[in-house]
Amino acid sequence: MSAHSKSSPLVTYFLVWGALLLGTFLTYEAAFLDLGRFNAAVALVIATTKALLVALFFMHIKGAHEKLLKLVVISTVFFLFILLVLSMADYGTRTWS
Repeated sequence: MSAHSKSSPLVTYFLVWGALLLGTFLTYEAAFLDLGRFNAAVALVIATTKALLVALFFMHIKGAHEKLLKLVVISTVFFLFILLVLSMADYGTRTWS
């Protein structure tokens, strides 16, 4: 048995999979609730939690080397910055009628 299989057992994968299914169900149910302006916030919190679970367990960031973790965080922030800048540039150049 390799060291990789000891660090991430099959039981953990099934628990994370169950949590992702629960998150999907919560997203579905939250779509039918009238939360006013908090609908998007609730959906984003659920989606962020699910993305974090996928990154930590299925992409093996949880047990990764510290330098790899820093690289992932820096690249994520960089691409988020690009996304926000391009979105704001689009929003700022629209003509509203």
